[in-house]
Amino acid sequence: MEKALFGAGCFWGVEEFFLQVPGVSDAVSGYAGGTTSNPTYKQVCAGDTYHAEVVEVTFDPAKVSYAALVDLFFKMHNPTQLNRQGPDFGTQYRSVIFTYGPEQARIARERLGTVKASGRYKGTIVTQIEPAPAFWRAEDYHQRYFQKHGGHCHVSFAELQKAEAAK
Repeated sequence: MEKALFGAGCFWGVEEFFLQVPGVSDAVSGYAGGTTSNPTYKQVCAGDTYHAEVVEVTFDPAKVSYAALVDLFFKMHNPTQLNRQGPDFGTQYRSVIFTYGPEQARIARERLGTVKASGRYKGTIVTQIEPAPAFWRAEDYHQRYFQKHGGHCHVSFAELQKAEAAK
């Protein structure tokens, strides 16, 4: 099993999205990339910690590749929106890929280049790619939020599947 770490806006939708990907065994909402140890949701939302809302994805590379996860990351959100996704705004909602090791960094940069060259997005892609810092698990009430409470976010696995099938 391997891990990947993605920030693509509100972590509730990102977590739910990755949990539906075959080969992903776990997705955990949390915080990364900031200056505060063991931050709370309140601190992150205040904008003082510079942490992003992220999802730590545990996956079986024999069933789903890291490259495939990065491709899904770019399809699940709008990587041209600086510090926002959908109705949410602030640095905690930035588009970021935190990489574990040089191979993940290489793949993430390669996939970013492919997305930029595709012309799919009219604006400038603002996704950051950085080495993975400490990951801080979010409070329990954020874990599996949509499974517990229902609802939806800017991310929809069903809509992505429909779009992929229509191609």
